[in-house]
Amino acid sequence: MSGFQTYLDNAEAQTGITPRAFLDLAQERGLATAKAGEIIAWLKSDYGLGHGHAANLAQLITKGPDAVADRYNGGEPLRLDGRSA
Repeated sequence: MSGFQTYLDNAEAQTGITPRAFLDLAQERGLATAKAGEIIAWLKSDYGLGHGHAANLAQLITKGPDAVADRYNGGEPLRLDGRSA
């Protein structure tokens, strides 16, 4: 498991929200095309995430799951539907 996936899993453990749900929430809030700093601020203030977890989720939101998987997970798909999926 990659370090990136570990960050996603830990963010889910802390918030109860899966990575895919965060992607959906960002879309609903109009943040899917926002700058990373704006997304990080939202995640920190609304969900109490630390900077590292928020930054990794922001990268997932701005770059997309495939690009992040290619760069940080050896091209293997990330688990977006939860730690137990």
